[in-house]
Amino acid sequence: MPGPPAVVPPPGLSGRLDAATVTAWCELCVHSLAEHRQEIDDLNVFPVPDGDTGTNLLLTLRSAADRVTATAPETAAGTLAAMARGALLGARGNSGVIVSQLLRGLAEAPFDEEPAQVLAAGLSRAVALAYDAVADPVEGTILTVARAAAEAAVAHTATPTAGSAEQALAGVAAAAAEAAATALALTPSLLPALAQAGVVDAGGRGLVVLLDALVSVLTGTAEARPAPATAVRDIRALERARESGSPTFGYEVQYLLDAEAEAVQTLRAELAALGDSLVVVGSGDGLWKVHVHVNDVGAAVEAGIRAGRPEAIDVLRFRDQIEADRATTWTGRAVVAVAPGEGLGQLFEAERVHVVDGGATNNPCTADVLEVITRTGAAEVVVLPNHRNVTGVADAAAAQAREAGQDVAVVPTRSPVQGLAAVAVADAGRRFADDVIAMAEAAAATRWAEVTVAQRDAMTSAGRCQAGDALGLADGDVVLIGKSVSAVARDLVDRLLLAGGELATVVVGADAEPGLSGELADHLKRVHPTVEVVIYHGGQPHYPLLFGIE
Repeated sequence: MPGPPAVVPPPGLSGRLDAATVTAWCELCVHSLAEHRQEIDDLNVFPVPDGDTGTNLLLTLRSAADRVTATAPETAAGTLAAMARGALLGARGNSGVIVSQLLRGLAEAPFDEEPAQVLAAGLSRAVALAYDAVADPVEGTILTVARAAAEAAVAHTATPTAGSAEQALAGVAAAAAEAAATALALTPSLLPALAQAGVVDAGGRGLVVLLDALVSVLTGTAEARPAPATAVRDIRALERARESGSPTFGYEVQYLLDAEAEAVQTLRAELAALGDSLVVVGSGDGLWKVHVHVNDVGAAVEAGIRAGRPEAIDVLRFRDQIEADRATTWTGRAVVAVAPGEGLGQLFEAERVHVVDGGATNNPCTADVLEVITRTGAAEVVVLPNHRNVTGVADAAAAQAREAGQDVAVVPTRSPVQGLAAVAVADAGRRFADDVIAMAEAAAATRWAEVTVAQRDAMTSAGRCQAGDALGLADGDVVLIGKSVSAVARDLVDRLLLAGGELATVVVGADAEPGLSGELADHLKRVHPTVEVVIYHGGQPHYPLLFGIE
């Protein structure tokens, strides 16, 4: 499937090293990696042939771009620092972690010099940080490609050239990208695994894509370097390598760590004794990303606990990845739902639904939804966003998953109660299209409402409200304003049932006052005795009550 069209930087950005140019480069990096993701995935054989380097780099750069968008720095150094921070927080796999350090090195360049000198010095600093981060650097990888790029950039600045500062900067970038491509072509001669498979290094190819994107931004062009030629892969050799992931160790462990530098030095030694492919990188302010291959997962995590405070712990068993890769096709059907509270998450999980944490006040990103879709391993996936602000993210994740071969449909549920109604009618025995239609019809037939508390004074469709007022919303619009959550809830459910209904689903939130659900149940039993009432404790924040009427 062809990738998205190339992005040409707007006129006027070319040739400068400022916040706008770096931001444009960041955006183009994400776009270019999306275009080349599958190609890079197919190259991956080292250090673990799990076929996901392109995906890891794409998700890492998306996290970097999200950070830039959220912080909107005003300088090139600030923008690069934001990219580095975002990449570190979202780093996936060995190559993603290393790229986060390359970005950090660029951010630490001496920006008071000429732009060409800044870029060359930044690339040199980037390579130094990347090599320092890896416990056992291996040549023939992204490290080799990065070093070649930096050396070429420095050499280019040492040779006087005619032209403007803008032309000099573009020349340095072009020299770095060309040297990186040359070094990439030589990686099979440095790594027997690459030569045996007939491919170049996947991480190195990803770095070439990023450097080519920089050249495009600085020159205002959109020329794409063709993918490197590869021989026919020895699939059996790759499968043999996949049997244990790395040659000796069966698990990949990654986590973020809040710790002092001295404690991290001890941690490095402990993890080096436990496994291989050790990478520990820092943001410069006490936050570290740890990546290691081990057999004893518990010992790797405990070492992190001794060093500081680990979080976002992620463990991959290589054999699981191998079996997924061997399948070559997705199998079965799954449902993915976004749930804003622990209780709601458990409700969906009890129905064998795969859950993405998030919702009205904590919208998940595309990468979050895509990760869960992919993790299902299903050929057919229904996604329930359960909030209008999440529908676009779900659509984007579904599009990415379709490129990878999954058939994904988004049922545009706008509330978790609509999601629960959709799940109740799901039937894997039906044709996929018929099942999607049935779920969509069940969701659409469920009238939904919610009660919340106004955070500020505002004009609503029901009149002016003041901060602290209870608000009753039906289908997303404010229809009731009152001083009491309980009173508004009773009036709201009465209004919903004026149009009829046989089943009322009530989901109680984390902010609900004690006894609120009992009061509401008594009211429904007294005023609407023929209506069946089901009450769940969803734990969703900011919305004491959610209603669904069927």
